Amino acid sequence: MRELELLAPAKNLECGRAAIDHGADAVYIGAQRFGARAAAGNSVADIAELCRYAHQFAAKVYVTVNTIIYDDELEATRCLLHDLAGVGVDAVLVQDMGVMKMAREVGLTVHASTQTDNRSAEKVRWLSSLGCEQVVLARELSISEIAEIHRQVPETKLEVFVHGALCVSYSGLCYASQHCFGRSANRGECAQFCRMKFDLLDAEGRVVEHNRYLLSLRDMNQLDNLEALAEAGATSFKIEGRLKDVGYVKNVTAAYSQRLNEMIRRHPDRYCRSSRGHCTYTFAPNLDKTFNRGYTTYFAHGRQPDIACFDTPKALGEYVGKVKEIRRDSFSVAGTVSFANGDGLCFFTANRELQGFRVNRVEGNRLYPQHMPADLRSGMALYRSSDQAFDRLLSRPSAERKIPITMSLRATDDGFELSSGDTAVSLAIEHQTAEKPQRDNIVRQLTKLGGTPYACSDVDMPADFNYFIPSSQLAELRRMLVTKLATRAYEPYEPHEPYGSYGPHMPYEPPYHQPHLLNIANREACRFYGVEAPTAYELRPTPDAVLMQCRHCLRYALGYCVKHGGERPTWKEPLYLRLGDGRRFRLEFDCRNCQMNVYASAR
Repeated sequence: MRELELLAPAKNLECGRAAIDHGADAVYIGAQRFGARAAAGNSVADIAELCRYAHQFAAKVYVTVNTIIYDDELEATRCLLHDLAGVGVDAVLVQDMGVMKMAREVGLTVHASTQTDNRSAEKVRWLSSLGCEQVVLARELSISEIAEIHRQVPETKLEVFVHGALCVSYSGLCYASQHCFGRSANRGECAQFCRMKFDLLDAEGRVVEHNRYLLSLRDMNQLDNLEALAEAGATSFKIEGRLKDVGYVKNVTAAYSQRLNEMIRRHPDRYCRSSRGHCTYTFAPNLDKTFNRGYTTYFAHGRQPDIACFDTPKALGEYVGKVKEIRRDSFSVAGTVSFANGDGLCFFTANRELQGFRVNRVEGNRLYPQHMPADLRSGMALYRSSDQAFDRLLSRPSAERKIPITMSLRATDDGFELSSGDTAVSLAIEHQTAEKPQRDNIVRQLTKLGGTPYACSDVDMPADFNYFIPSSQLAELRRMLVTKLATRAYEPYEPHEPYGSYGPHMPYEPPYHQPHLLNIANREACRFYGVEAPTAYELRPTPDAVLMQCRHCLRYALGYCVKHGGERPTWKEPLYLRLGDGRRFRLEFDCRNCQMNVYASAR
């Protein structure tokens, strides 16, 4: 029996509670500083409250401390880790090896963030040897590659991304934002270089592609691959989105939770959920109605076409039909979808530019926009990026999570005992023989569990149970049992012993041919790797640095990868990406490793 974990994002306490309510087995959240999303910070007090809420359901709370740290931040980081250990977080996700050392010293469980670039069994084994109990694998791995890692390192828990935005570079190895804008992705300040427009030039300056979003990937959706990922050895399924709003968290978490439950119902002898509780929803989850740039399974089944969308980096939403008839102030839609006042729609113009508008009034399938789009034409495909009716459902309480329990009541020598499973409480109450049947009132009083995480529909009592128990004393028995159940519901981890020998160490992975790729930014990390001074790009930028290592390949995407059956290119290499301001970036096609590298130098 393997426990499976659905891991949902939490921008804040509200999102964290919503994730638990909608079926998450664990949530990940950023503290005030040092998380890989600088705009998604939370106080230790809020994280403590989230822990209390999640632990009722034996759900876990992981905190991201996964940026690289500078020397003058080490003491603040150490204090933060100590505080997190004190409020009972279940693990911290880290990238910086200096932070890993400090986290182990205060007894925290450590997970290796995807920022540590985890794409091989050797790397996973190395991280496991350092004390990482769970490793977040690179998003780019195929299901077969994940299975091979699990085969070689079966004792390490493997966490995989299943939904949300994709970084075009292997995580932790992207320096483009720092290079261009002075905003480090490794310090939570990514400026989304990959969502910008580029020209693609050949070695002679000829334009191969003009003004397109050549590095902008679609969003990941592995809903139909959950079972295959579980069979491959993944145990934690991660939803991306620590900057997303609560509606996104509710919808996506519910969709994946329901699918995991379906899988477990088919294989009850193989899998179970890692937390407790049954969720009921007021809505039907629909991933097409949540922010997305169009979906891809990425490299789950090997290299696939159309993992990128060169036309826009913006959300499309769900396809709702085609434009049928256009009038001066309105148009009709061919299809069966219902619309509502305030819906947001978008379409691609004849020049493949995405254009959006808001619906002011709806009359059946005829829509009256707030401003009639000048470029709208009959036959164009329409997408709904904002669904008012669905958003209204999610703006209200939309799920309830309850742990089903059974209760048994019996008489003792000096009172009564109420139990659920192996948890029992007793109260000294004088026995009074009932003058009329009491069962209905006893069941009604003991099953009043509103405001608690428990639900019970009946109470088991002996056939000859014939006692009168005042409602106040039944309520006290119920309160005592709920308190004891809550206390025993979650057994917190026992703090680890401080890690012993901690360096120097070097990783097994081959991509670290340039010193900055190890992201060494502080003296603790220097000591770990056995180097004299930090080499992080943020501190020591070099003109010929590799800024990105990508599995996404423009040769392949444009149909010119001979290795995969494409045409032989007519251009002269090297190729270059050119931003609108004229800055150029050289591309290197590493066909041996099926990888595209982006360099800071145009030479």
